[in-house]
Amino acid sequence: MIDEDAVYARVVEEFCEALGLDDDEIEPDSQVIEDLGAESLDFLDIAFRLERAFGVKVPRGEIQRSAEATAGEEFEIEGKLTAAGAVALREAMPEVDGSAIDEGFPVREIPRLFTVKTFHNMVLKLLAEKEASA
Repeated sequence: MIDEDAVYARVVEEFCEALGLDDDEIEPDSQVIEDLGAESLDFLDIAFRLERAFGVKVPRGEIQRSAEATAGEEFEIEGKLTAAGAVALREAMPEVDGSAIDEGFPVREIPRLFTVKTFHNMVLKLLAEKEASA
């Protein structure tokens, strides 16, 4: 059985280490880029730290791939979400304010939507998959 609170606490700990923050600066809905000041290299550091902490492999681009699979070939046109792509991305990222994901949203901006809860959910999913295959 996965202890979600313990997983969240460890995710926050890894964010603190990667970004040089105190744990009281991090909330589940903190946007990783806007609120916590992360840059693209920080995403790699966070992913590496989470992999090491939980013994999982954090797949790069998994959220977008999952949403694309749901939406099919209508996910994006010329780098912008279609209506179906926006619906699929909202489903793939239920922790994100859905009003931020509309048709025409630039696909390259998807990482700007990531919150601490996004990473928490990802780790929970990976741990559940790992547990199921054991």
